[in-house]
Formats: sequence, structure tokens, C-alpha cells
Amino acid sequence: MNNKKTSHPRVLYPQIEVASTLPIAKTTSVKNEDAFAKESARTAPTMVAQKPAELLVITSFPPRECGIATYSHDLIEALNNKFSQSLKIRVCALEAGEEVFTYSHVIKYTLKTFLPDGYVKLANAINQDPDIQIVLIQHEFGFFKLQEQAFLDFLHQLSKPLVIVFHTVLPRPVDKLKLAVQQIAAACVSVIVMTHNSKGILANDYDLPKEKLSVIAHGTHLVSSVSDKTLKKKYAFGNRKILTTFGLLSRGKSIETTIDALPLIVSIFPDTLFLVIGKTHPEVVRSDGEEYRESLEKKVQAYGLEDHVKFINKYLPLPELLEYLQLTDIYLFTTNDPNQAVSGTFAYAMSCGCPVISTPIPHARELLTKDTGVIFDFGNSEQLAEQVITLLDNKNLRAKIKNNSLQAMTATAWENSAISHALQFQQLSKGKITLQYNLPVINLAHLKAMTTRTGIVQFAKINQPDMRSGYTLDDNARALIVSCMHHKLFDDADNMHLIKTYFSFIKRCMLPTGNFLNYMDTEYLFTKQNYATNLEDSNGRALWALGYLISIKKILPEEMIDDAGAIFKKAMAKAETIHSTRAMAFTVKGLCLYYNTYSQPDVLILIKKLAKRLERMYEHESEKNWKWFESSLTYANSILPEAMLHAWQITKEPLYREIAISSLDFLISKTFIDEGISVVSNKGWMQKGEKTNRFGEQPIDVAYTVMTLCAFYEELKNEAYRDKMRIAFNWFLGQNYLHQIIYNPATGGCYDGLEEKNVNLNQGAESTASYLMARLTMDLIIDSGNQTERE
Repeated sequence: MNNKKTSHPRVLYPQIEVASTLPIAKTTSVKNEDAFAKESARTAPTMVAQKPAELLVITSFPPRECGIATYSHDLIEALNNKFSQSLKIRVCALEAGEEVFTYSHVIKYTLKTFLPDGYVKLANAINQDPDIQIVLIQHEFGFFKLQEQAFLDFLHQLSKPLVIVFHTVLPRPVDKLKLAVQQIAAACVSVIVMTHNSKGILANDYDLPKEKLSVIAHGTHLVSSVSDKTLKKKYAFGNRKILTTFGLLSRGKSIETTIDALPLIVSIFPDTLFLVIGKTHPEVVRSDGEEYRESLEKKVQAYGLEDHVKFINKYLPLPELLEYLQLTDIYLFTTNDPNQAVSGTFAYAMSCGCPVISTPIPHARELLTKDTGVIFDFGNSEQLAEQVITLLDNKNLRAKIKNNSLQAMTATAWENSAISHALQFQQLSKGKITLQYNLPVINLAHLKAMTTRTGIVQFAKINQPDMRSGYTLDDNARALIVSCMHHKLFDDADNMHLIKTYFSFIKRCMLPTGNFLNYMDTEYLFTKQNYATNLEDSNGRALWALGYLISIKKILPEEMIDDAGAIFKKAMAKAETIHSTRAMAFTVKGLCLYYNTYSQPDVLILIKKLAKRLERMYEHESEKNWKWFESSLTYANSILPEAMLHAWQITKEPLYREIAISSLDFLISKTFIDEGISVVSNKGWMQKGEKTNRFGEQPIDVAYTVMTLCAFYEELKNEAYRDKMRIAFNWFLGQNYLHQIIYNPATGGCYDGLEEKNVNLNQGAESTASYLMARLTMDLIIDSGNQTERE
């Protein structure tokens, strides 16, 4: 019994010879990019290099056209992108017939599932292969229906830890099926399913032990959100209302349910267009040809709906498919199989923000609520038409469902699926696998997208700039530091435009008195918020940014440096009156950068004065179990010990060094736990003698921690600081209490926060600039022989 799954084309990969004890069909080379071999991340030398553990995945695999083949390809690609230092993934490709496939180099073995001898040979080969640490099987009953006993014997013959993923879980099994599943599970150390409903069925209907079961949702692709109007124009759909379904075509899709509903829908919304995307399933073509598709086309003609239905009879490249989904007004999932446990097409549609109307398969019942979609009865075209009309008539409701769907599906991104799988492999390996997260490529795309001719926009709605939020000095100061760091590393001419933009904004914020204002609207007017908020921190950040700009004067225009120097000195005259703890710390950082460039006595005097104030604050609050400057840990904590470190570097005052080290070590003791870093929550500060609220962590605090640890490591060469630096950065990559990515590689943006049960999907200026400061800082510990990748 085949479970319907997403199926779409992906890039094929060059074939290379792989040693194998089993015969592999001879194939010719494919001259396309090898995504698995592509070096997409660099290794920071924070740990002793170790040989990646080999994971063998037994599955159907592209170019075989099969939903599970696509699923496995996407999972493996995500695992490679995230953990190629820790895992070496190879595939045993399942084949159902005599067809010869051209595979990528990841194929280590092939198995003709209809030949009994192959199972014994494969088991012997796996057991004798010293590299293979774990075996992962993507299971579908249809794969092994001709050799059920041989498959079961194969599982029990394996001596390596075995994990199985059930893509179909049937409720209320007959005794034979129940026994078969129990025997399969008995051979495994772990059983993975994709919904909690499936887990419940295995536990209650099949009596499988709950401790062996885990749920990892079907993966989905992150998208860089583009407006439906833009995409409809691109594909020449005008302002038509688009209904969509996709996947390999078969009778189980019940496309006729929608076609029967269309006459009523079109009578009310005559601009409706129904897209049926996907080739006919190859197994269907082999048995029935195009009989089903032709029957649908005849039904369309009988209703006179030729202008309202479009068959796209091909595999769409993934980027194109995701664009079709983003331009869709309503996604329709009309399967007639009540036992279909999971649908990849359904999951992909939700992850693109499509309002979904679905038949009540378990996956739909688990995900769709009144806030995320609509459920209708199997085969009920009248009910479907009613629901479509209701949604098409309510744009606000569709927008609400879109936002809720995006939030609901964020955890299912392939990057997060890879993390969940890798954590399970690490646990099952009993110490043989130590996960090391790959560093993402450095990508300024979202920073640039958020930047206008004026400066960087403060907030975003998902990944689109929210112009109503205006601009802030804070964000433009951080963005200036990012662009300067990037320019220092790469000497990229494109950076000059960004540097000039952010620097101009800072100049515009300066008052004749030497102070800075922070908040500006899109009409270039300073808002009332400037006069109701303490702006000392903003002024300190401006001095830090200006100091950084001046520190790279050798690679910037002389006129810009002279201008920055004049502004810096004017602002410095006001800095003496600053008493806010963090404002003083930001200012000290900026002063030290300036002093290292020009060594002017008045700058040194101010560094000493502000450092002395911080010293007195520390001595006033510090006690045996509280080595800190204040009676609470709040925000941007790490910049305080960092400021004292820089003050010591300039003044050589021993007490500043002592305070810097003791306060940082205290902060580390409060924010690093066994699982990684957990910075102080923005929902409640950590008071002396109390514990903090763990939920509500902000990227800016993690980024500052990374930068501080880097500064301490560079000065003191203490390996513990470098290791903590890498652990802190991994927070962005998924080493956090939700085990979810905070950095979005599809956009280059960073989510705005880590909440109790979800991430904040908005990717504003503060979070994105903070991530980029941390990512660029990581390059300071990269082996000089490694070549940095950029976008």
C-alpha cells in the first residue's frame, strides 16, 4: 500500500565509483552540480578533527520518481548542509524493476527489492563494513511486498543500530499486519513517524513500546517570501484567483472532487483558475497509461471549464514549485484515502503560507485548526465548493490563515528535521558521534533588502521590510559595524554603498549639541519617542560604530574618515556625562578603537574615567556569589566585561583585567548550560539570588556574547573561551532549547527571538545585524588556510 508523498525534480549529481560488495548498475556521468559534494560551510577548528560517522540510508532515491525518494534526497541534503563534519551519508537505493538509473556519488549499494538473494548479500555487506555506524530505513509496505520475509530476515540479520521511518501507519491492523510491524520494530533501536497520531496508533494498536517511538515531522522548504501579486504577474496569471494541487497524479488524488466543485465556484468567482501540477505517477503510467489524466480532461471539457483548469504535466524544479505555491490563494488536498498518514504536498503548501482545504487524513486533523485551514469530507464536492467560496470571499481570513500556517510549519523546516535526526543519531551512537554544526555562508542579502537609500528599516513582517516602523540609530550603528567588518574581511566594493548609507544616517541623527537622536520615521522626521526614552545606550552604540569605522581607515576614503573623526570628537565631548552602565561600555569600546588608531591623550583620559566608573559599580555590587556590576543581569550583559578588557588593554591597569575575567566567568556560569547557551530572557531579568525566566531569548544577546568571547580568546588565548564562542554561535544554528534554527539560510535573515514554544518569524534589523556581527566574528577563529565563502 503506497503512501502518497511529495514528488518533484531536484538536481542530479555526478556519478563517482563507490566501493561496494554488491553489484551496482553501470551508469553514465551526469554533468550537473553536485549539491552533496559542494562545500557549503567551513570548519572552525574548535575541536579536534574526527572522522565523520557513516550513516547508511536505505530508501528509494532520485532519479527514481517517488515521493519517498524526494523526501530522502531533501533530508540527506539538509543533514549534509548542517552536519557534514559529523556525518558521512551514503545510500542504498531501492529498485523495483529492471530499469537502470543514473545515481549520484552518494549511492553505495543498490537493492532489487524483488530478488530474495539481494537481502542476504546486503546484510552481510553492511555488517562487514567498518565505516557504517547506523542504518536508517525509509519504510513503505509497497517497497517490500514481493519479499516480505526476506526483508524481515534482513532486518534481524543486521548487527548495526537500525532506525526505521514508517511512512504509512494503518490503524486497526489485522493480526498479520500487526505481527509484521512488531517484528520490524523488534529489530530496530528506534522507530520514527511523522505525526503524533501515527505514534499513538503504533503504541495503542500495535503495542509498540512508547520509549522506542519518536515523532519527526515531514520536512519542508524555507522560502524567501515574495508577494502573490509579483508572482502572478511573473507567471501571467494577472489577478486571477488561483486554486492549486500538486504531486504525482493517480486516482487516489481524487482531482475530480475539485473539478466537480468548480462550476459553482466559477459562477461566483469567474476569474478562478485551478492548477493541477505534476506528472502521472510512473507506476500508474506503467499499468494504466494516461487513462486517469485523460478522464479528468474529458470532465473539464464536459463542464466547459477549459479556461478554468490548467494541467501542468511535468516535474517542476523546486524553486518554481515553491513560487507556484506562494502565488496560490487556496491549496486543495482532496485525497480519497483515509489511511494516508502523511502528505508531503500538504506540508509544503502550508510551509509556503497557503490556506489549505483538505480531506480529513490524520495529518490534516493534526495540523489544521480554525486558524490554519479547513477540513471537508472525502469526495464531497458540494462541501468543498462552499469552503472555497467562503475563503475566496474573505481576504483577511486568508491572510490570517497564511500567517498562522507559516508559524505552525516553521519547526518542520528541513534544517530542523536534520537537527532532530542528528540528535537521535548522536544519542544512539553512544558517544561515537559528536555533532559539529557547519558554519553557514556569509550572506548579506537580507541586510541589503532591509536597507533603503535612507538606512536600514527597523522591523520586518516575516522577511519583508515594515516601512511603517521607520529607522533607528541603534540599527544603523549595528549595520555600519556589519558592513565595515565585511569590508575588512573581503574588501568588497559593494560594501561602500552600505557603509556610506549607514554612516550618513548616523550623521543625520546628530544634534548640534553633540548628542544623537534615535528614532526617525519614513518622512525623515524624528519622532516623539526620542523625548520619552533614555538615549544614552543609543549614543554609546553610535560611538562604538564610529570607532569601528575609524579603525579600518586604511581601506576607506580619507574624506569619510576625517568626517567620522570630527563627529566622533564632537560626540565624545558629551560622553563624559554618560552614566548608564551599557552606554559607558559601548562608549569604552568605541574609544578604545579610536585610541588604537590615533592615540590621543584626551581619549585616554575618557577611557580611564569611564572604566573607573564601571570599576566602582562592580565593587559596589560584587560579592562572593555575584561577580557583577549591577544587582541584576539584564540585556547586552557581555559588553560590560568586554569593555573592562579593552580598558585594560589600553591602560594596563591590572584591576581592569581582573574584573573583566571574573565578571565574564560569572556571566558564563549563569548563561551556559549543558545543552548550550541560554541568555537572560527579555521577559524577566535575573535578579541577584534568583533564577531567570528561560524563555524569550534574543539574538542580540547571543551575538554580543560571541563577540566578547572572541575578544577574550584573542587576548588571553584561553581555549575555553573559544569553545564557548562556538557553542554560543551554534544557538543560531539550532543548539538551543527548541532545537530550531534562528538564522534563516533561505533569506539571509535572522528570526527576532526564541520564545517558549516557537521562534518569532519576523526578521528585523536588530536580529539580522546581530547575527551577521556574530557570523563575521566567527571568521576570526577560522584556520587561515580555509577559504571563506560568500554570497
